[in-house]
Amino acid sequence: MESVTTVSSGSTPPQVINGQVSLDASRYSTREINDFLHHQAALLGVKQVRILNPDGQHNLAVGLDLPVEVEIAGHAGYFVGGMNKQAVINVDGNVGWSVAENMMSGTVRVRGFASECAGASGHGGLLVIEGDASSRCGISMKGIDIGVGGSVGHMSAFMAQAGTLLICGDAAAALGDSLYEAVIYVGGRIHSLGADAREEPMTPQDHDRIRQLLRRAGLERDSRNFKRIASAKSLYHWNVEADQEY
Repeated sequence: MESVTTVSSGSTPPQVINGQVSLDASRYSTREINDFLHHQAALLGVKQVRILNPDGQHNLAVGLDLPVEVEIAGHAGYFVGGMNKQAVINVDGNVGWSVAENMMSGTVRVRGFASECAGASGHGGLLVIEGDASSRCGISMKGIDIGVGGSVGHMSAFMAQAGTLLICGDAAAALGDSLYEAVIYVGGRIHSLGADAREEPMTPQDHDRIRQLLRRAGLERDSRNFKRIASAKSLYHWNVEADQEY
């Protein structure tokens, strides 16, 4: 970004130039960075924030509720972009557990890999992981759309209730276990499906949905290579004769 003044000391107020500011995470604490994003950015007319030297810090850019673009210039830790509303958050590296956890709207993009529980309980918005995601990606998702450029680990989309998980690579064991109304698209191999998940025929609407998600996520794939996974709905009602076996 051009014309950006970098904050070099926690005692120095951020300088905003043309709606842009940089915060050096090696000088500012996570609390100070988030406090600026929550309370001062809108008042100062900030449109773009660049967080330098994140060095794997946890809880960066959490709970945002304003239309700001946040660029995290490096690897981030747990819960980055959690509870996001409106903001566009880009991470130029890898992230730890629960990126975009409980996200409501906006976009979170990881240009590297993600650890466990990416997009957990997300209600809306778009999460993009350009690399691989570890286990339980999309656990309990409630309306979020997730696009993964690589593969996902075991138990992904466990108890996913609504939204779409698009996996361009492979899926590990127990994909979609206890799935509800969410839909999963997989471009690679599936190790195994979880309880009540099943493969269903692809329709023209599915191909349209995949192409739309690929376009939004900035991922280039052929929709014809994907498989649709959805719920068989046998767990929707208690069956006393099932003897706890499904």
